[in-house]
Amino acid sequence: RNRLKIAATIQNAKAFLSVRKEFGSFDAYLWSFVGDKPKQNRWRKMAQVPARTTESDAMSRDLVKRGFKFVGSTICYALMQATGMVNDHLVTCPRHAELANISG
Repeated sequence: RNRLKIAATIQNAKAFLSVRKEFGSFDAYLWSFVGDKPKQNRWRKMAQVPARTTESDAMSRDLVKRGFKFVGSTICYALMQATGMVNDHLVTCPRHAELANISG
């Protein structure tokens, strides 16, 4: 198992360099899945927040097509949440409005 993850890390590094060369930056590539601006969701309950979306499905498919390993849709959506590509704060959370105002 660990051997697979080590091999995947090496493969992902090579795929990363290829994407960076094609798009100018890995950042530009990732943001292309949300139209280059944060997606502003308006969830009222935690139960509404998805584990994956059509955007994360597309990102996962494209990453796999480019040779990345261990990049399922749920992992991609977690990345999107962690990097601010999607605003999944509940509308009752003060951070929701703050982040919505920052991204315009």
